[in-house]
Amino acid sequence: MTRTTAAIAASLAALAAFAMPARAQDAPAIVPKVFVITMFDEEAKPWLERQELKQIVDVPGLSPDYPQVQCNIAGLCHMTTAMGFANAASSVSALIYSGRFDLTQTYFLIAGIAGVDPAQGTLGSAHWARYAVDGGLRHDIDARQIPQGWNSGVLALGAAAPGEKAAWGSKTEVYRLNEDLLQRAYALSRGVELADGAEARAYRAQYGAGPGGSAPAVSICDTLSSDTYWHGTRLALGHAQFVSAATDGQARTCTTQMEDNASLTALRRGDDAGLLDFDRVALLRTGSNFDREPEGMDAVASLKARSGGFPLATENAYRVGTALTADILANWDDWSKGVPAR
Repeated sequence: MTRTTAAIAASLAALAAFAMPARAQDAPAIVPKVFVITMFDEEAKPWLERQELKQIVDVPGLSPDYPQVQCNIAGLCHMTTAMGFANAASSVSALIYSGRFDLTQTYFLIAGIAGVDPAQGTLGSAHWARYAVDGGLRHDIDARQIPQGWNSGVLALGAAAPGEKAAWGSKTEVYRLNEDLLQRAYALSRGVELADGAEARAYRAQYGAGPGGSAPAVSICDTLSSDTYWHGTRLALGHAQFVSAATDGQARTCTTQMEDNASLTALRRGDDAGLLDFDRVALLRTGSNFDREPEGMDAVASLKARSGGFPLATENAYRVGTALTADILANWDDWSKGVPAR
């Protein structure tokens, strides 16, 4: 073999290795039964502390802050994406295409905290989503410049007025989750005892006798994704109208968060590639703060207020999420075939 031929062969071998990254120590692919996806430290903490996730897997392409996946012998794995659309899409994609996991039968649980509409939930409440809608792909007009008769400056792409459906888009604006899995998750978790606290009870009393002023509960409602951490009644009403138009009136918005449409897009494309089953994805968000001010308080004061909801939301995301994951692990013979009917 000439030096030139040897050099070409070496280059081709290097290219092949780059195209198909080897698993750590050439180990066989890990086959998770359930994969939990959280977005930052405090969401991850209960899973890491209570699930004996002792198998640590380095995955190239994950966030530098969260470069590893953690798994246990029961078949549960966990990853943290880091916050925001860019981190979520990049990290979930890195996981899917790493070659280190066989995800074809895996159930995915996205479990994190969110802002909550006081008409739909409260601090510490837990909400399984049927729809996830991207609230960032839109037009915005400052409320001080909107035409007379408009109730907000939130416009769908290509729409002529608030409340109209988008005329064009990216095809990632709306995801509907599997109804059978949604109903099963809710049935398993609706009786879970949720954490509550004195600080949260005192703060939510300002929201009256509806859901916002009540004890936390588990429900089914829908979630809005946006990298922008918005707050206040007027924006909330504009976004609710936007979500309704995007789903032909089907979605009932109750939570708002920063990542879900990005994570779901990565998972959907993994399904398209034959690497996972999008019908095995569940989405859970818990109320960390209200998305708007109570009567008598301005929006800025509300945004900055200490409500006591954060520790409840991180704890309850774990409590409610494990009602689903524990059942999958304990009854894998049934779940492996698809969502059980019972």
